[in-house]
Amino acid sequence: MPRTAVIIGAGLGGSLLAHFLGRRGWHVRVFERRGDPRARGCVGGRSINLAISARGLHALERAGLAEEVRTHGIRMPGRILHSAAGQTMYVPYSADPSRAIVSFSRSALNMMLLRAAAAHPNVELFFDHRCTGLDEQRGAAVFEWQDGTRVEAQADLVVGADGAFSAVRGHMERRERFEYSQSSLAHGYKELVIPPVAAGPHAPFAMDPNALHIWPRGGSMMIALPNPDGSFTCTLFWPFEGGGDASFASVRDGRAALEYFRRVYPDAVPIMPTLAEDFDRNPVGSMVTIRCWPWAMGGRFALLGDAAHAIVPFYGQGANASFEDCECLVDALERNPSDVSCALEEYQRERKPNADAIADMALNNFVEMRDRTAHLSFRLKKKLDHALNRVMPRAFVPLYDLVSFTTVPYAAARDRARRQDRTVLAAGAALATVAFVALVALAAFAVRAASAGSKWP
Repeated sequence: MPRTAVIIGAGLGGSLLAHFLGRRGWHVRVFERRGDPRARGCVGGRSINLAISARGLHALERAGLAEEVRTHGIRMPGRILHSAAGQTMYVPYSADPSRAIVSFSRSALNMMLLRAAAAHPNVELFFDHRCTGLDEQRGAAVFEWQDGTRVEAQADLVVGADGAFSAVRGHMERRERFEYSQSSLAHGYKELVIPPVAAGPHAPFAMDPNALHIWPRGGSMMIALPNPDGSFTCTLFWPFEGGGDASFASVRDGRAALEYFRRVYPDAVPIMPTLAEDFDRNPVGSMVTIRCWPWAMGGRFALLGDAAHAIVPFYGQGANASFEDCECLVDALERNPSDVSCALEEYQRERKPNADAIADMALNNFVEMRDRTAHLSFRLKKKLDHALNRVMPRAFVPLYDLVSFTTVPYAAARDRARRQDRTVLAAGAALATVAFVALVALAAFAVRAASAGSKWP
């Protein structure tokens, strides 16, 4: 008899997990509180484009889906920084020019994964079903359909992949000794757009499409990622309040935004003809970091993706981390074919430290993107990292490369980068000391030589 799974949430992680389990013969039912996105098509206005990197591609490769992402996604081997004066500078992500992250639409990827899951006859998808509770004793989830009908689904495995504000996690939070923390970023985000153009050096793109564009402005910034149709999805990251004249509290409508952009993002204004309308139409989103423990309960319930570890988007690893969760969970289930409880314990023990590590790195990278990328010290540090990587490709690998271009666990990548930085600092200090000693010795020699010369006849 096939094993059974109920997955709550049909987003990126839930859909990929359904596809993985469906391929392995599980009978899977996926329940989603929203309507079927395949019926309404891609809807923009409140999403941040995905940057798919090595981790996500590795999972999609195993799922047989990576080729579509490579074919329709857009390679971005570096950043292009835009100054307030309209000047640009290209900064590669890696010393290896073949390495790149891939820009891909979140909604397009979600629909691709949903179609892959739905292609399995043993996978069923149910939309407009809101999770209202769990029955731990029976291993079941309870749902309410949009007409108020109550539905119960029992399974060997129940996975909450229902996002940062997870109903499944909400049930788990009521248990004793459950640890939960949520921290909201003081910044929000708003989606804007740069449409395709008819002419220009990069047409149909208004700018070079093979880069992530960043307008760093200290306490705020804007980024832009390319889309296959020639447009760019822009995301404005501003404080909710404060921040001088750059906050969503002080710039309240499209007219004020246009005036502000003319002063602070002048090179963007000519290529954003619908800026004022987009600013008025699209809502301001919030960003949170969520940590919790445990991720598993009752031997058959588990959390996955943002439900377990929501992170801010500034390392581009949210989807990639969720896809790694799927791989880890499926592998644990394969190693424990008759013991779901043991599989869930292995899964949470392996993934929790890595989820915490990427959460910290994502917060740190926000400060780097917003503040440091505009400084000469940032560019010099990147050049030094890349130079050391070229000279010692195995001994020295920059943190960004470890996170984005390898599948080294996040915690191990962070720890290795810290050791490398300490080694480089120590070597630099040693070289500075040797140089100082040599300079002192040279000065002493010069003094002695001058003294001896003054005694000559």
